[in-house]
Amino acid sequence: MGLFRNVGVTLEMIKWEHSIFALPFALTGAMLAAHGFPRPMQIVWIVVCMVTARSAAMAFNRWADAALDAANPRTRMRAIPAGLLSKGFVGGFTMVMAAAFVLAAAQLNRLTLLLSPLALGVIFGYSYTKRFTRWSHLALGLSLGIAPAAAWIAVRGSLDPRILILTFAVIFWVAGFDLLYACQDAAHDCSMRLFSVPSTYGIATAFWLARILHFLMLLLLIWLVRVFSLGPAATIGVVLVAALLLYEHLIVSPGDLRRLNAAFFTMNGVISAVFFLFVAADLLMRR
Repeated sequence: MGLFRNVGVTLEMIKWEHSIFALPFALTGAMLAAHGFPRPMQIVWIVVCMVTARSAAMAFNRWADAALDAANPRTRMRAIPAGLLSKGFVGGFTMVMAAAFVLAAAQLNRLTLLLSPLALGVIFGYSYTKRFTRWSHLALGLSLGIAPAAAWIAVRGSLDPRILILTFAVIFWVAGFDLLYACQDAAHDCSMRLFSVPSTYGIATAFWLARILHFLMLLLLIWLVRVFSLGPAATIGVVLVAALLLYEHLIVSPGDLRRLNAAFFTMNGVISAVFFLFVAADLLMRR
């Protein structure tokens, strides 16, 4: 029973259900590669790769940041600093998820298997970037941004530079909302000598940079639609993403961070899902 309890606490700690963030963009990359639905087993293994990779990355982040979380009033009740889980168990969970990710990648094709250690290096490396660079937000963006390109490789067995448009769109999208989320910890980061844009340049500057990054994301999505000759449904998807991003920026401000969790957790999951659904609809209507 102790093992099952620990696994349950771990899944709660890593917010397993928030795998929705990058998964729709990965599936978008897969559908663009296949010009429609990929083979069923390709979809299955891509989903397994996404869930296990994110689970490994989140668990590793909690393991690496345990001491920092304990010193932060906002995070001191997370499972490791609160004593609900040991670092040893979380480290073991991380290794199991990483191994499951590599095994799932091996089911897709040779290139996904060869690149799987590199992907793990990217997503694990993010956890340490806040210790030496204020641009760790972009590192987090890269951790999720590789998902569409990885899914393309999973379907095609090779990389087409066009899919990198979506990769950079996701990088800017994630970095933008992480800038907003990091505003909660600006004072703490300063006291702990951690690096972030809000702690270095101030919360107001972080908000402006987040707006710029999200605007660049929208430009890239428009470019993606043109490069892949997508139709009206995909265009509507971009318009809806723009509207949702606008709403996200309207419900928080430098002087009012109370609704930041809603902006971060709920709205961004909706954004990725909406874009995927409309691109998928566009591709399927062409068949």
